[in-house]
Amino acid sequence: MQSLKLSELMGALSHALDITEGQPEGHCVRCCWIGMHIGQGLGLNNDQLWSLYYTLLLKDLGCSSNAARICQLYVTDDLAFKRDFKWVDGSLPQVLRFVLRQTGAQAGLMDRLQALGGILKNGDEVAQELIQTRCTRGADIARQLRFPESVALGIHALDEHWNGQGRPDQLAGAAIPLNARIALLAQVIDVHHHGGDPAAALAEVQARSGSWFDPELVKVFTQVSQDPAFWHMLGSAGLEQTVYHMEPGGHELPVDEDYLDDITEAFGQVVDAKSPYTAGHSARVGLYTALLGEAMQVPEARRRWLKRGALLHDVGKLGVSNCILDKPGKLDAQEWQAVQRHASYTEAILSRVRIFDELAVVSAAHHERLDGKGYPKGLAGAAITLETRIITTADIFDAITAARPYRGAVPVDQTLRMMAENVGSAIDADCFAALQQLVARSPELFPGAQP
Repeated sequence: MQSLKLSELMGALSHALDITEGQPEGHCVRCCWIGMHIGQGLGLNNDQLWSLYYTLLLKDLGCSSNAARICQLYVTDDLAFKRDFKWVDGSLPQVLRFVLRQTGAQAGLMDRLQALGGILKNGDEVAQELIQTRCTRGADIARQLRFPESVALGIHALDEHWNGQGRPDQLAGAAIPLNARIALLAQVIDVHHHGGDPAAALAEVQARSGSWFDPELVKVFTQVSQDPAFWHMLGSAGLEQTVYHMEPGGHELPVDEDYLDDITEAFGQVVDAKSPYTAGHSARVGLYTALLGEAMQVPEARRRWLKRGALLHDVGKLGVSNCILDKPGKLDAQEWQAVQRHASYTEAILSRVRIFDELAVVSAAHHERLDGKGYPKGLAGAAITLETRIITTADIFDAITAARPYRGAVPVDQTLRMMAENVGSAIDADCFAALQQLVARSPELFPGAQP
């Protein structure tokens, strides 16, 4: 495989976390630039800086795990909720204003009143649940990605406050991992600097010194902020590559084939956590894709490559609101357009990784149809590669056999009959024949199949 730096891979995939949080593109990368300058200003050693670097890039690893619950509890768009919540300073007036503005914003009056009643009555428990879920899941995925405990604990404690009034464990002062203290500070700086106003960002963090933030870190950042070059690079088109080269030396983890498999599986779990209806979807599509590839005599190395594409085929769904993904009724035209955009998001995210250039195109095309009526590009016939056709077949099979908001799971035999009606238009005939043979030969691999 081509040489690939872990920093480049994680930095590119961090853009998927940005869209889940409703943040402007490059949020985690900008936080890394900010936080690393604070760490350097503190005089951290090389080991500490390396751990901080990946805490900053991956601080939002657990962000998809509470999206569905936010929609359910607040009856609102999770992307807008997450985006706007980062502006709340924790004061009672701001919290109440936020809750009143966000809860049931697009719902009917009775639904809004009911949701507001539940939030206002159980607000503390709700907030704890949402942050606990996010932090715990993010730390678990960091461990799966082979990062040390210093990174996992930094992610877990991201929402702790210096005064002990943060979450999920109400840690205070120096009991909060340093990586977490720096990451939260960097996050607030980026959010408040997004309009290009360094003075506003500095004023905000100084106002929260001693409450949210470690005063010593605020002092260090105040010194950092005096350098015009720091702010110039923060808004520069060259920031991403600059941040990739900031990874402290001597700790580089080689991204071999096995590690790349682990990384794609972990990010597939981030995708699947977005909705209760997609739990395990990426993993199953990855399995079915690998089985189909073997049955169709795709070379082993290419099958491994293709399985990664299947695991990441829906990464763009991180940018679609759960109000749409989990809607039990029919989608309107605007909602359907939002769903369709996930394929373009997938290509945009994966294409940021040099070695995924081809895979980005193959994965993003999984909703194209042989008859040209698919999306996002309306490809047809020979323009759709065999690899895409395999992922499409696996994706359709799992989508039908799994439960959805608007219906229960469909039995395998009925699923195959439904798919047969679309062979030649949406589904490749050879891929479908291979799927039928697999189900007949190994029904234990397909839940609900008749032996």
